Amino acid sequence: MTEWVMRPAVAADLDTLVELRAVVMRPGLERLGRYDEHRVRQRMRDRFVAAFTWVIEAGGTTAGCVALRPAADAHWLEHFYLAPHLQGTGIGTAVLRTLLDRADADGTVIRLTVLKDSPARRLYERHGFSYEADDPPVDEIMARWPR
Repeated sequence: MTEWVMRPAVAADLDTLVELRAVVMRPGLERLGRYDEHRVRQRMRDRFVAAFTWVIEAGGTTAGCVALRPAADAHWLEHFYLAPHLQGTGIGTAVLRTLLDRADADGTVIRLTVLKDSPARRLYERHGFSYEADDPPVDEIMARWPR
């Protein structure tokens, strides 16, 4: 596995993360007929909160990001993107495991939304997430209870 680190995000990371999201989300959104070049970027701009976000670095460059937003009954895993050339290298699994270990220690439920029929769903299912509900028009909500 490629060596990686996670660091807290800062506001200056936003433009890089917006472009990363556009690249990572494009195939899935195109498959669903929902890709919009402006909207895919604006959605990240509208929902980015540096205080809940970490930047994943590999080889000294930005390789991805992930956010864990607290809510009343769970934490929401959001903005989990990894550069396409690093997908399948074990970094995503390691990052997810790190966050889930923290949630387990705190007794926290984790929820997320995933595109319907996304390959990422298999990663989440391997780590104990299960389908909870549809989130129309193109997402599903998954949840994982602490171990």
